[in-house]
Amino acid sequence: MDNLTHTLTAVAISHAGLNRKTRFATLAVILGANLPDIDLVARLDSSATYLKYHRGITHSILGMTVLAVLLAGVMHALGRRARPKAGLTPNGRWLLLAAWLGTASHLLMDFTNSYGVRPFLPFSGRWYAGDIMFIFDPLLLTLLILGLGFPAILRLVSEEVGARKPNLRRGAVFSLCALLALWGLRTFAHRRVIEALESRTYLEQNPQSSGAFPSPSNPFEWTGVVETETSFFVQPVNALDPDVNPEAARVFRKPEPSSALEAALKTHVGTIFSDFARYPWAQVEEGEEAYHISVRDLRFSSGLMRGGFVMDVDLDKNLRVRSESFSFSGPPGRQQR
Repeated sequence: MDNLTHTLTAVAISHAGLNRKTRFATLAVILGANLPDIDLVARLDSSATYLKYHRGITHSILGMTVLAVLLAGVMHALGRRARPKAGLTPNGRWLLLAAWLGTASHLLMDFTNSYGVRPFLPFSGRWYAGDIMFIFDPLLLTLLILGLGFPAILRLVSEEVGARKPNLRRGAVFSLCALLALWGLRTFAHRRVIEALESRTYLEQNPQSSGAFPSPSNPFEWTGVVETETSFFVQPVNALDPDVNPEAARVFRKPEPSSALEAALKTHVGTIFSDFARYPWAQVEEGEEAYHISVRDLRFSSGLMRGGFVMDVDLDKNLRVRSESFSFSGPPGRQQR
């Protein structure tokens, strides 16, 4: 998820009651909810390096726990040096819980989208993805802003007129309940779409695997991807009326096995991309002096992600690498029938 959504969720977690247990609880949760994205520094090297390490060890159960312990220790040490304030004082145990809830919320929210996480690193590099939330969800962001913002505005007005300050806790609880409700709604819709996709045959072939990927705003609009022995089928599906028509799908035929494609997938970029991609569709173009191989993950073939993620490899006639690259966007692949 985007960092604004992570931050607002952290504020809701704290103001649901945790901020009454220790000083600096809200700050600890907010920092914890954003700290796993420290792996963004990998982008400074290259897009391929970023793909390899993003949502890696800092997004694992072990990593988030270590980050929480370090954050809580720093917060407690700085808190003890801070100017005393009437009321709450820094409490190490509650700060640790606040930091851990922050990092845990980050891991859980990133799991809900199609990019996924690798929670069992360094012991297992397997990806897990809930596929129910878009990486930036305007509806969820709106619910969080309403839940947290409206009580805050009322509090400012109350301070001005001298009335009793309204409690922010109800708004925080509303925000968290709205988050869970949206997850539940999207999970229900996701299952309906998957069931509809798997109930059809595609060019007289049964699905080998299928996936449904959310739209950025409408919880009932999905992009369905079905893999058969020879092709991938991509089409929009509405969960309210999941009437899947395989003949209306975009068809991406798998290429014939070739030494050029095999060599491309064994390159540095190819190895990283193969580990990440769930529905890799390859195109192999042979020129007079070289091969050009392009592979894209069809999970990201619609909406704001149209065209990405894609790797490109150029090989000479002896299958030696001329160039290799990875990008998060690119021109949509040519449709095939």
